[in-house]
Amino acid sequence: MERRGLLIGLNEVEGVGWKTIDRILQAGLLTENAFLCSYEDWVKAGIPAKIAQKLAADFNEEWICTRCNLMKESGVEAATLLDKDYPERLKETPQPPWVLYYRGNLKLASCPSIAMVGTRVPTAYGRKVGEMLASELSAAGFTVVSGLARGIDSVCHEAALGSKGGTVAVVATGLDRIYPPENRELERQISREGLVLSEYPLGTKSHPGLFPQRNRIIAGLTLGTLVVEADARSGSLITADAALEAGRDVFAVPGPITSPKSRGALDLIKQGAKLVTGASDIIEEYLSHVPSKSIGDTERAVLQPVGEDRLREKKLTSEESHLYHILHQGPFTLDELLLRTGWDFGHLHSVLLSLIIKKAVSQLPGAIYKVI
Repeated sequence: MERRGLLIGLNEVEGVGWKTIDRILQAGLLTENAFLCSYEDWVKAGIPAKIAQKLAADFNEEWICTRCNLMKESGVEAATLLDKDYPERLKETPQPPWVLYYRGNLKLASCPSIAMVGTRVPTAYGRKVGEMLASELSAAGFTVVSGLARGIDSVCHEAALGSKGGTVAVVATGLDRIYPPENRELERQISREGLVLSEYPLGTKSHPGLFPQRNRIIAGLTLGTLVVEADARSGSLITADAALEAGRDVFAVPGPITSPKSRGALDLIKQGAKLVTGASDIIEEYLSHVPSKSIGDTERAVLQPVGEDRLREKKLTSEESHLYHILHQGPFTLDELLLRTGWDFGHLHSVLLSLIIKKAVSQLPGAIYKVI
């Protein structure tokens, strides 16, 4: 049997995880003679006694064929770390899954993609923002990747379905044990129109410890992770941590400072995550990854160089435009701007903040402002 078949077989053995397979590979036991290994051989490779007993008893060609036939009957395919179609970005992560089980179009796992995650109990604001950003990112050609959970995950999957970039759902169960149960129809739709992935064999039930492992795949498949709405203890922050560990970007949507559901995202922004108020804030980071024809007229206008007055003034209010023209003669301190505009401090600060968010103006040390 070829090595990829043996790798799938090992991954199917109950109790065999990432580290166990790594030890077997390091010991050079993933060969055509693997079926001849005794209990003692597995133990010598550093495999715990209980798992060594299962390998000696269950790991054989007939059993692997039975498991593969079960996958085929369930419409599930597998890609291993040895295969050419295994997603390259995932290979670059600290612990890429040895096997990916999937339904749908595996090519989507290698497309330019953004992870979108958040609370399972979103506010109306979180739902609206998640739907808007997922739609815009997918329309621009980015695949939206999430975890098929309740709340923000589901909102983002639904918004991206059927659009240009499509969507990928990464689950923390076997593909025959979809969780939560109310998302089974959504999973079926994504299987038909997108891609559903898992690193767990058929029959694997939902367990709290599996979700953090799932989150590393979500982060690893993508160019960056966007936290839409999350409280201070949200599991979506684990995905953000996994993105940082994999050397990927982290983005966050600001929310009301009075909402507990905004605390996690606001904390990420304090820690250096890029603040996102529109899809263009993400798209501009990855223009080289998506063909220009994938970017619609609206996104293209937003992404024009900031110094082009004609395009910029179409996006500014009259007060923002007035202040922007003053700053063209700058830079100026806050006190100088108060004198030149005649506005009160609160109003000036509000307009400046809006210009900063729109990337028209930047703040320098010493409360000095200039056009970008």
